[in-house]
Amino acid sequence: MSISGKPFDDFRNLLDVMPEASEQAVAAVRSRDAQLTKPPGSLGRLEEIVEWLAAWQAKTPPTVERPTVVVFAGNHGVVAQGVSPYPREVTKQMVANFGAGGAAVNQICGTFGAGLKVFEMALEIPTKDITQDAAMSEAECAATMAFGMEAIAGADLIAPGEMGIGNTTPAAAVYYALYGGKASDWVGRGTGVDDAGLARKIDAVERAVALHRDHLADPFEILRRLGGRELAAIAGAILAARIERVPVVLDGYVVGAAAAVLHALDRSALDHCIAGHLSAEGAHADVLRRLGKKPLLDLGMRLGEGSGAALSIGIIQAALACWKGMATFDSAGVSDRG
Repeated sequence: MSISGKPFDDFRNLLDVMPEASEQAVAAVRSRDAQLTKPPGSLGRLEEIVEWLAAWQAKTPPTVERPTVVVFAGNHGVVAQGVSPYPREVTKQMVANFGAGGAAVNQICGTFGAGLKVFEMALEIPTKDITQDAAMSEAECAATMAFGMEAIAGADLIAPGEMGIGNTTPAAAVYYALYGGKASDWVGRGTGVDDAGLARKIDAVERAVALHRDHLADPFEILRRLGGRELAAIAGAILAARIERVPVVLDGYVVGAAAAVLHALDRSALDHCIAGHLSAEGAHADVLRRLGKKPLLDLGMRLGEGSGAALSIGIIQAALACWKGMATFDSAGVSDRG
């Protein structure tokens, strides 16, 4: 994608031309569902999932033949503030672990036959420390979003994920800038900071938002000043998926921050997204409430990596399999309601 004019102009224009849900595809799904050998509504949210897939793929039957978890990895200058118990080098080490098949998300993707793509976002050059400067320039943020847009190619369902030591701090700063309250409302323990580390995270988020306060009316400015490369790439991927009619499964706390930026720009920007799970990190439950999303799973997970979203792919596959594979009352010779 070419970036023309002001760096974020192309993305604002895309928000203006986002496709809507296909009512025709939803009607076709409901018509078949009414004929299946079960009481109406008895599969609960599984029925809604198939309607959601059809609505945003604009086809019946919908497909989940190429589900893909797309993990973006980035490093953050704010780690210098002591916000994580792990060194920055762990990000690159974990990317290597993904490549070797050793991470949790590898096992989950393998279980459900989902693809996994992992992208390093200039790990050797961390974003600037958000307590002292903007994380990225406008041009860098826009280019990173454009990179994220390209990452969804070939998928019919995507689950964005992230890896980045310290990235719950930028995520908390994004939430604080978007939603207000107190910094402590949005800061969690991340990878397991102690009480002193938690206090440093809260302080870092407070100082970062105070530093950039005069520039935070525009959600794009929130993203580039307080976010990180993985957040920008995820936002780009979610937006591209909407344009290309690819449904999206949102992961947890950090992915939610990227999604929240788009939601702040346009309240309908996440209509093609479903929440894969409720993270145990920070205020994710409050975030999902604000985004109008009910999670499919609540397992106390807070790993990131797209792991919760990847796990929910199995639920989505099962929902579609029921709708496609179940017999109808006529074909099974089962009496329908009188």
